[in-house]
Amino acid sequence: MDEHAIKELKEMAKIIRRDIVEMIGEAKSGHPGGSLSAADIVTYLYFSEMNIDPLEPKWKERDRFVLSKGHAAPVLYAALAHRGFFPKESLYTLRKIGSNLQGHPDMNKVPGVDMSTGSLGTGISAAVGMALAGKLDKANYRVFALLGDGELQEGQVWEAAMAAAHYKLDNLIAFVDNNGLQIDGNVEDVMSPAPIGAKFEAFGWFVQEIDGHDFNAIAEAMKAAKAQKERPSVIVAHTVKGKGVSFMENQASWHGSAPSAEQVAIAKEELK
Repeated sequence: MDEHAIKELKEMAKIIRRDIVEMIGEAKSGHPGGSLSAADIVTYLYFSEMNIDPLEPKWKERDRFVLSKGHAAPVLYAALAHRGFFPKESLYTLRKIGSNLQGHPDMNKVPGVDMSTGSLGTGISAAVGMALAGKLDKANYRVFALLGDGELQEGQVWEAAMAAAHYKLDNLIAFVDNNGLQIDGNVEDVMSPAPIGAKFEAFGWFVQEIDGHDFNAIAEAMKAAKAQKERPSVIVAHTVKGKGVSFMENQASWHGSAPSAEQVAIAKEELK
């Protein structure tokens, strides 16, 4: 990628991170850690990669995105708002009564959300179904999915992985947000899914491991994934929980805790 494109993506990722902190602070509830760690991946997809139209959210030929780790809804909402799917002011209604932007994304209420998610493991299963439908319809769209590393503890993930390889779904590209932490602590201590890449490879996937905060690395991995034929791809993205906010980084306690007004102010200053 050229320097100008990278600079623009970095700036958008910072804006999205500021929005994440602000909306969760306003709601006094939410999941900042995993939303912040996934911000660069989601920014790349929505502002560089996916073929979508905010004026026609249900366009049949659009690329699909499934946030399998549905609790990271703030990062998706921020990306959708800045991409033009709904007004940015709506972000500050997060989790409030009557708001469309609840703690997990709802495809029936939020323009641009392709699948309702929240129960871990179900998102990647839905993504496999979407990709299979695309193959059967001879459509040109791709399906992108984002999983958490803790989510890999769900058996349903591996059933979906087996099906994706069996049906040769080369139109499916998954990311694993490998930040190493979940609500109960270190992923490897709770129930280690390691080695993640080797497991997906054993299931028949094309596997790449990258720095999930490096836009060049994301772009190169995407190029290689799209070149694959007759097998799904997974990009294991090594990330930092709470990335961009010093007091949240690498702290499992920020998996599902809301910052105070004072902490929001500090975070916004750091994300200028």
